[in-house]
Amino acid sequence: MRVLCAHFKTDAVVIIGSQAILASWPDAPMLLRRSGEIDAYPINAREWEAKNPGLEASEEIFALFGEASAFHLAHGFYIDGVDEATAMLPKDWRTREQRRLVKDGPKTLYAIAPEVHDLAIAKLCRFDEKDIAFVAELVRSGRVQIDTAMQRLEDVEAPTEIRHRAESYLRKLKR
Repeated sequence: MRVLCAHFKTDAVVIIGSQAILASWPDAPMLLRRSGEIDAYPINAREWEAKNPGLEASEEIFALFGEASAFHLAHGFYIDGVDEATAMLPKDWRTREQRRLVKDGPKTLYAIAPEVHDLAIAKLCRFDEKDIAFVAELVRSGRVQIDTAMQRLEDVEAPTEIRHRAESYLRKLKR
């Protein structure tokens, strides 16, 4: 997070992948925090792109901090550059966002992440095997309530088949 804030000259980074769970649950079970990547973008990505014509923030992140980069080799994890459209989140997720304050010398930086139910919805819309296991663990741990997740799913702009698949899986978990 610090490296993205410094590079993009901002005080906040949005984290939308599985590692977003750490904003609200820093000691989450290993199953939920074992990813070697962080899906993130600087809060000022669009402004940065306007000042740097022809460049995309997500590509800049991949080039400097992505898989097999010097950053990855030095730190053992990498940053996957994404943007605000990468994850299918409820339209109003920012009203529930989780903020994790990080001090960097005299600076105060923020990691912004979806609330746990919103994160679960994004994972269900993606529906990879690891995403399904992630959501099942959130439900098993009591961090996600099925009824709340079903309500949040109603507020996601997603194709019908994706919504139905997510609903079906949530119903299966409820049994």
